[in-house]
Amino acid sequence: MAEIVLAPLTAEDREQFILDNQEAFNYGALEEFGRRDDHFEEEGEIISRQVIEASIDGGEAYRILADGQPVGGAVIKVDGDRGDLDLLFVSPKVHSRGIGYAAWCAIEQLHPEVNLWETVTPYFEQRNIHFYVNRCGFAIVEFFNAHHPDPHDPEDGPAPDDQFPAGMFRFEKRMK
Repeated sequence: MAEIVLAPLTAEDREQFILDNQEAFNYGALEEFGRRDDHFEEEGEIISRQVIEASIDGGEAYRILADGQPVGGAVIKVDGDRGDLDLLFVSPKVHSRGIGYAAWCAIEQLHPEVNLWETVTPYFEQRNIHFYVNRCGFAIVEFFNAHHPDPHDPEDGPAPDDQFPAGMFRFEKRMK
């Protein structure tokens, strides 16, 4: 297994981080829906540049390095004993090699003061759901959808054409 390191995001790598994040998020949506999908926030992107930039600017952003090469990234927010995993992505080119799990373990070690971690992922991201529940020990605690919108996201609700219902799972991991 490659040596996995979290490196603080540099200003010089910000643009590539955004592009890599969009590529990783698009991969799951395109696998599930193909090009018939209307889940894209901006032309051709499942997650907009604006959302990624706000996440980076509001949290701690890290590049995931495998043997010194960037293969993903993460953004976390920590407030006392509570942590939010805002973004975590690994390049589809290196999926299923334990990189995401090793990065998650490094995040936990980086913030041992956190007693409760939270994150969300779209309902269609089966790979992510498996990862958070079966690999990382999170539990699904809520499902945001048109009938139960996320109180922190006023735009949460059905997709514009109502062909695919929107929805996000919320996860929690209580630390020992």
